[in-house]
Amino acid sequence: DVQLQASGGGSVQAGGSLRLSCEASGFTFSDVAIGWFRQAPGKERERVSCINTGDSSTYYTDSVKGRFTISRDNAKNTLYLQMNSLKPEDTAVYYCGARRSPFVRMCYGMDYFGKGTQVTVSS
Repeated sequence: DVQLQASGGGSVQAGGSLRLSCEASGFTFSDVAIGWFRQAPGKERERVSCINTGDSSTYYTDSVKGRFTISRDNAKNTLYLQMNSLKPEDTAVYYCGARRSPFVRMCYGMDYFGKGTQVTVSS
C-alpha cells in the first residue's frame, strides 16, 4: 500500500521556521514527482510546492516563494519542506502528495495523498 506520512509540524510565532518531512513507502520514490499541499479551516486545498524527479525541477505557489524550500532525498524515500519567515496565513494542515510520473506540472494531477501535520503560526 502507498503511504505518505507527514511530520514536523508545530506551533511557532510569526517569523519562525519549521521543517516538515514526508516519509513515503509502497512505491519507488525516485520514480515519482511529489509535493506539498495545505488546507486551512474553511478553505480549499492549496498547492504549495512540488519537485520532479530526474532534474529536481521545482514549483512554488507565489505566496511561499523565497520563504519555503522543497527538497527530496531519494535514498531515504523522504520529502522535505523548509519553511522560513512563517506568517499567520501559513497556518494549515500540511500534507504530501505523489504522482505516478517523474514529472508534475504545477502540482496538478497527484495520484496519492497522505495524512497531514498541523502548522500553526501565531502573530
